[in-house]
Amino acid sequence: MTSKVILSALVVLLVSVATSEGMNVRSLGVDLHCRCIQTETRTIGRHIEKVELIPANSHCEDTEIIATLKTTGQEVCLDPKAPWVKKVIERILNNSKRR
Repeated sequence: MTSKVILSALVVLLVSVATSEGMNVRSLGVDLHCRCIQTETRTIGRHIEKVELIPANSHCEDTEIIATLKTTGQEVCLDPKAPWVKKVIERILNNSKRR
């Protein structure tokens, strides 16, 4: 195989990995205005270690919710419209009000 074929295959692989499973592209070293390119809608609540809420701003018009998974440390973008994600955010906000 030539180096161009290997490089092309590697690029295709990285793009497919980045666009699956709700990953964000910042973890690949690419800096875009919005961190999330795809969001996860499946319930993964018990696998979440921490959640980062990034409000809409001048660089990204979407509210972004990025969860870090317990076992792998992988960052996953969550769909803010998914009912289970709304419940997670509600719990976080209620816990922060109690402090």
